[in-house]
Amino acid sequence: MAPVTAAGEEMHALVERLYPLCRSITGDGVRATLEIVGEYLPLRVHEVPTGTQVLDWTVPQEWNIRDAYIADSAGHRVVDFAASSLHVLGYSVPVSATMPLAELRAHLHTLPDHPSWVPYRTSYYRPEWGFCLSQEALDALPEGRYEVRIDSTLADGHLTYAEHVVPGQVSDEVIVSCHVCHPSLANDNLAGIAVATFLARALAQRTPYYTYRFLFAPGTIGAITWLARNAERVDRVKHGLVLACAGDRGELTYKRSRRGDAEIDRVMRHVLAASGRPHRVNEFTPYGYDERQFCSPGFDLGVGSLSRTPYAGYPEYHTSADDLDFVSPEAMADTLAVCREAFAVLDRNRRYVNLSPYGEPQLGRRGLYDSLGGRSDAKEAQMAMLWVLSLSDGEHALLDVAERAGLPFDTVAAAADALHGAGLVKA
Repeated sequence: MAPVTAAGEEMHALVERLYPLCRSITGDGVRATLEIVGEYLPLRVHEVPTGTQVLDWTVPQEWNIRDAYIADSAGHRVVDFAASSLHVLGYSVPVSATMPLAELRAHLHTLPDHPSWVPYRTSYYRPEWGFCLSQEALDALPEGRYEVRIDSTLADGHLTYAEHVVPGQVSDEVIVSCHVCHPSLANDNLAGIAVATFLARALAQRTPYYTYRFLFAPGTIGAITWLARNAERVDRVKHGLVLACAGDRGELTYKRSRRGDAEIDRVMRHVLAASGRPHRVNEFTPYGYDERQFCSPGFDLGVGSLSRTPYAGYPEYHTSADDLDFVSPEAMADTLAVCREAFAVLDRNRRYVNLSPYGEPQLGRRGLYDSLGGRSDAKEAQMAMLWVLSLSDGEHALLDVAERAGLPFDTVAAAADALHGAGLVKA
């Protein structure tokens, strides 16, 4: 894993700022989150009204919450939203009542297998109310009557999402997506938001080949809304990556696109293997994060997903144990580094045509052999030039060359640059 960097510490600090906010698929928590991200990146924020048809879905009513608690007969709050936003079932309808514990139990959610943890639960599309608490807290409640209060609103409003664009040399796009709908869960998905934010800042320090579009949106309904509103221009999206669970200490995991052999799939596999990092490459399944929306058969975009331990692959997933201590600056720095390495390959992975295809051109006459003098990798660099010339037929990209030749991509790309400068190949 990469050492702690300044970026890793800054990303962890961003996660810490975002952690207390109560987020959902709509509402002021999303806006507050985007306002903080907007301090790091200029964002274009979109507000889509309740009732808007987006593909087969409809933008729901907006949910906001001010306070919620369960209080005992003495008025002591035994469950308190102010202590953690996880304590309330997401999208709970308002309630104000007094009831016996036996009746209240039907609205309480716990994790008996992890009695000290609080679960994360939601009810987005079915009117319901409830509280989440630890099994230990529930077991400590005596029989009796309890005051139950959820001060929330469900009303016509908006679904909010934001975009940040890093302009490239071409209008073809790479989309980088993360979801902003989870409350106090540090790995899922505040680490993804932080890595996406700092990746955008890193890309802006150079002029990338592709245009990079960063999407900060609520899960599922946010990606569906973006696709519905951009259906006529979605063909510009040539590659994509969904970032989630980006900060835990597990090994990196890449999930292929639905196509399975999209360019981003090959790039990520190559970069992870070449890096020597412990990693896994998983096949696509239509379950997970928003890669399944971008990869739905009508769009069939080349979008994969990068995480560390995948969703539901660690006990802390969707619980209060996914806290600030669960994510590390080192892990987020490592995830960021892999993204930067992958996009550097993606940006340079172009096809070339040999302009002197009849026999091997005389490289020495053009000073290309002389340029290798004194290099420790002179033989490797020479072989890269010969391989680039051999496979520059307009059909093979540089990644094809690197994989077939068994050479580092950077070496192959440098050879292509030298040959291009000598007028022997063209992109």
